Amino acid sequence: MSAKLLIIDPQNDFCDIEPAALPVPGASADLARLADLVARSGEAVTDITVTLDTHPRVAIERVTFWRQADGRPVAPFTEITCAEVRAGSYLPRDSDLLPQVVAYLQQLESLGRYRLMVWPVHCVRGTFGHDIYAPLARAIGDWEARTQRPVAKVLKGMHPLTEHYSAVRAEVPREDDPDTGTNDALIHRLCPGTTDRLFVAGEASSHCVRATVLDLFAAFTASERARTTLLTDCMSPVPGFESTAAAFLETVAAAGATLATSATVFEPGEPVR
Repeated sequence: MSAKLLIIDPQNDFCDIEPAALPVPGASADLARLADLVARSGEAVTDITVTLDTHPRVAIERVTFWRQADGRPVAPFTEITCAEVRAGSYLPRDSDLLPQVVAYLQQLESLGRYRLMVWPVHCVRGTFGHDIYAPLARAIGDWEARTQRPVAKVLKGMHPLTEHYSAVRAEVPREDDPDTGTNDALIHRLCPGTTDRLFVAGEASSHCVRATVLDLFAAFTASERARTTLLTDCMSPVPGFESTAAAFLETVAAAGATLATSATVFEPGEPVR
């Protein structure tokens, strides 16, 4: 039996290191454990996919996009609703975007998944924060050399007018950008079918891991969900969202997924479990 490994957003800006923009407590240790798992997986892992949060500096979910009614900046971790924008409490700095922003927030809230959250600027393409955490980058590079297979890297979040937590689809897909719609090729690549297992790790369990896995599970069959394992010691929640992460793990376990730690899989000489 072989295994696929999905690593979600293992980037410097999410690690609890300097000068990370959006550090997740425990992320560095999570990814160090994951690097060790990749190093000792031998021939068990036959495919690795890494998703990368990839943003412009100014985008709808960033502090650089918004202002308050009096012109003051909006603090990170502020939730913004459509009603507040209509009332003028929060406004885009580019006033020409107001109609698009109102329409976006209406669609987002109608889906019932998230309210818009304003984040610090993070994972800007070409910066240190966008890079894969170094110990894991070395481990997957060694895996490529050992197996002679490329690691697939999937970029998400590049459109400035929609949020993109899930690697499968943006929160509100845009008709003018097919990269924000459902990524059927990624679903097909990750699907464990009847012969593989899919192992999932990355950051953060409360947001991008959660959104990606829930979208995958919506496309997987029951038997495919049962062939999926979440490595719980290789992911951590954003502070303040611990209950969201815990509820997510309960949901996927109830859907048939296995919850395991990295120490219990890929032991030398052991079959993939």
